[in-house]
Amino acid sequence: MQGRKYLVTGATGKTGTCAIRHLLNKGHAVRAFIQQQDERSEILEDDGAEIFVGDLLDKDDVSRAMKGISGAYLYYPVRPDYVQVAAYFADAAKRASLEVVVEMSQISVRENSLSHAARNHWVAERLFDWSNVPTVHLRPTFFSESLTFPWVLDQIVKENKITLPYGSGRHAPIAAEDQARLIATLLTQPSDHIGKTYSLHGPEELGHAQIAEEISSVVGRTITYSPSTMMEYRKHLQTYNLPAFLIQHFMAVAIDYQNGIFEGKDEIIREVTGTPPQTVSEFVRMNKQAFMA
Repeated sequence: MQGRKYLVTGATGKTGTCAIRHLLNKGHAVRAFIQQQDERSEILEDDGAEIFVGDLLDKDDVSRAMKGISGAYLYYPVRPDYVQVAAYFADAAKRASLEVVVEMSQISVRENSLSHAARNHWVAERLFDWSNVPTVHLRPTFFSESLTFPWVLDQIVKENKITLPYGSGRHAPIAAEDQARLIATLLTQPSDHIGKTYSLHGPEELGHAQIAEEISSVVGRTITYSPSTMMEYRKHLQTYNLPAFLIQHFMAVAIDYQNGIFEGKDEIIREVTGTPPQTVSEFVRMNKQAFMA
């Protein structure tokens, strides 16, 4: 499939940017779907990507973006309108006869989830399935990058602690770079993966006390895990002026995390790409400056 053109949404985000780099390095053309041009999109353009400025909530924009495309990666942030986005995307993909859509879902997705966002993702997955568009659903556990979210990182840097209300739950953090490598492979070699749903994990399943120890070993100071209550967590999130929809999602997945929904270790990335995903220590080491006090 050398020389095909692929559409990447969320193009200036972590998985999007890395997936574009992998596709370009393999000799493919990439159309990068962005909402507005900025320094990040300029870098993508300099690297060789075609920039498409549009809105995933505009059906005409999505249809135009699909022209001449072989496959597409769909990512959308945690917002209330994902079902509409998925419907427009599936319709455009079907009309354009795409060979594959790689859809970024969530590990907590299910019909009866307490998270409104996770329920929306469940419906979105069904929309793609009902459309008969060749689709691969990805359900990642928490990204390694979640450790660098301001409401998490600020307390690591300023207070030397992680306060997420996750109890004794565990997960294997998965870096965006490793997911992007898989996404690029699924786009360019989709035949064995169409119709499948993959849970994405890193190589090591850890509790947050162990994650704190991993960070400590890299940054050279002691980070502890001191979980907050759910009420304290909500108040903390509110200080960052996060949208109510996002806070509702975070609160719901905290309960899921405590109940083991985010557990698991990598069973697909190494197998498909030939390279294992990075560990927490490796991620922190690569991003060490962000964790320094």
